[in-house]
Amino acid sequence: MGAKADQRRLFGSAMKILTLLFGRRLANREYQDRKIGWVAGVPAMGLDGLGSSSYGPEAALTVLIPLGAASLYHVGWVIAPIVGLLAILYLSYRQTLLAYPSNGGAYTVARENLGKGGGLLAAAALMIDYVLNVAVGISAGVGALTSSYPALHPYTLWLCLGILALVAAANLRGTREAGWLFAVPTYVFLCSFIGIIGYGLVQLHLSGGAPTPVVAPRPLPPATETLSLWLLLRAFAAGCTAMTGVEAVSNGVDAFKEPVLRQARATLTVICLSLGMLLAGVALLAQGYQIGAMDQTQPGYQSIMSQLVSAIAGRGPLYYVAMTSLLAILCLSANTSFVAFPRICRLVALDDYLPRSFAVSDRRLVFSVGVIFLTITGGALLVLFDGITDRLIPLFAIGAFLTFTISQIGMIVHWRRVGRQGRRLAMNALGAATTLIALAIIIVAKFSEGAWIVMLAMPLTIVLLLSVHRYYARVERRLSVAGKFRIEEREAPTVLVAYEERNRMTDRALGFALTLSPDVVAVHLLRLRDPEAEEDLARIRDVFAREIAAPVEAAGMTPPRLMFLRAAYRQMSGPLIELVEKIDAAAPGRSVAILVPERVHRHWWERLLHGRRARQLRAALMAQAGPRLMIVTAPWRG
Repeated sequence: MGAKADQRRLFGSAMKILTLLFGRRLANREYQDRKIGWVAGVPAMGLDGLGSSSYGPEAALTVLIPLGAASLYHVGWVIAPIVGLLAILYLSYRQTLLAYPSNGGAYTVARENLGKGGGLLAAAALMIDYVLNVAVGISAGVGALTSSYPALHPYTLWLCLGILALVAAANLRGTREAGWLFAVPTYVFLCSFIGIIGYGLVQLHLSGGAPTPVVAPRPLPPATETLSLWLLLRAFAAGCTAMTGVEAVSNGVDAFKEPVLRQARATLTVICLSLGMLLAGVALLAQGYQIGAMDQTQPGYQSIMSQLVSAIAGRGPLYYVAMTSLLAILCLSANTSFVAFPRICRLVALDDYLPRSFAVSDRRLVFSVGVIFLTITGGALLVLFDGITDRLIPLFAIGAFLTFTISQIGMIVHWRRVGRQGRRLAMNALGAATTLIALAIIIVAKFSEGAWIVMLAMPLTIVLLLSVHRYYARVERRLSVAGKFRIEEREAPTVLVAYEERNRMTDRALGFALTLSPDVVAVHLLRLRDPEAEEDLARIRDVFAREIAAPVEAAGMTPPRLMFLRAAYRQMSGPLIELVEKIDAAAPGRSVAILVPERVHRHWWERLLHGRRARQLRAALMAQAGPRLMIVTAPWRG
């Protein structure tokens, strides 16, 4: 009783820790209660878009650094078309939500309207984009942190990995908890930066376009290049990272409570409107206050947003409130991926293109396999690129814009099939054309900078998805049956029982074996432990005949037989498999069952005191034995 009590206490302690970290176990009936409204939807699904208002303009200005001070006079030509494209995407995705109110993600739209190939392309693009978003968002957040606290710059990578673990843990508790947990920094960020940018725009107007900064930004370096169309296109491609995450609402529609369409549209509106205002405001104020991009790898690095807030409001309390909220938003912008990525994986897994474990919800009704996979892959990218945003940006946005384009083309096909939807078809056609042009520019501009990695990863991902699907199809063909159930075996199997010496464990195993078949063979392996061991075979045979076989025969049953086999290589599986093959040859069509007695360990340290021979035997038999072999475990809990 003491051992059982210890085990129960240990299990209870483990469950308390699990509950403390991730919350109590949820029942199926509570699934609807886990849905969120638009207030929680903005922090749950909008952090990627809102956070990208920081690193999108900075990425564009980084490309324009060779122009020196002239870069600020041309940044408007980069940001303006991005804001226009954002407006087109907003209107297009409103229509997608209308057409697919239950799930309007690119994978669903493409699969239903463009076939399996289009669906797989959308799935691969989305999954790659969400993994990259985790790495870019967190690295940008840590960049904002090291801007405010330069002493932390040497610990960039460790800070990135720590924040990744925090976001993953929050999402393992559930989407609703993550949304409410991140709501405060989200709305503090919106109020702070919209207020600061609004005040800066007023100062810009009152000063005639040349306001005096409270904290002067670092002077811009002299120009080393002249303006060219190619440079502007590269800056546009870099700035397009600001629009990643716009599709997250349509991919995560099933997370909203009723009325779903209203909640999803309100969330999309707040995200896109806020993002558009921030992008336009940053571009105007960067030009007015003469703020340019700096090299993140160098000491003394200051992000665009840090310089902007310093110039408008100084380095007082408001600066630290705003920058702390920005840090939180950027670091937590990975939450968009953590909400949408597991849901995309679930849909793909339901179609048998990913392991089915991706479609299974855990104790918190979370698709935790997707969360864990995203954590591992995002962490690997951060380690590979040392947590530096500028090194990750060239890989970013391709997946997002490919997803935009596929989704818009799918919606064109949808409206054509529905008919009498000319206005809606035209809007999605405009969205498809503009995103396709932007995608082409991004691919060409970023290809040599590392975008080729993403272009290579997409077909490899599709090949992997197809391989998983082919595997499941092959298993399904092997398992499928036609017609009525047929009785193929009428004769009881031969049951082999692993027998070392008589004890309670082997008695129980032999007793159960006799209920399965009258043909029971106790198999004793010789020299299993020591090649020089000499066993008293006469004693073993006598004990078996007198204490086991005789009582069984007296009870009117067929007694079990005892057989000795040599374990030439001190392994159980080889001799047993050879015996099964001999039985198959002597009685073809008759099944053989091997019954393996196994001790159940009550404490972890008991595993150190006993071998793992039973488990190893089962694994070897499963891997090597023929199709007519059955393996039965007889656990002993004494």
